[in-house]
Amino acid sequence: MDNSLLEAVKFDEKGLVCAIAQDRQSCRVLMVAWMNAEALQKTVETGFAHYYSRSRQKQWMKGEESGHTQKVYELRLDCDGDAIVMLIDQNGGIACHTGRESCFYKVWKDGEWQTVDAVLKDEEAIYGHTHP
Repeated sequence: MDNSLLEAVKFDEKGLVCAIAQDRQSCRVLMVAWMNAEALQKTVETGFAHYYSRSRQKQWMKGEESGHTQKVYELRLDCDGDAIVMLIDQNGGIACHTGRESCFYKVWKDGEWQTVDAVLKDEEAIYGHTHP
């Protein structure tokens, strides 16, 4: 692959860059994850979001277990080169492993974090087990 894809990206000391998945229709931020160079390359090559899991220490394609893939329509790099925004279509309408549309389902209100988005599909039904 052409190195120009990676040249402007400022990966951190662990070789990662922040990646934000945003719904291309509603513009809602669905999730934030991390990409290494391989994940970014695979995202460009396949047109589907790939990430690097810090907890599992491995590369993964969003939806490989759940089927909730993310079709990428546009990649944007911020001015510092240390964050990527992807405009995506979320397959199944569920981005969060909890079964919600977005990972950002809590709102600070009345002095506490309140859950404001409903679970669209139970974790057990998505994964066959509770996701770590």
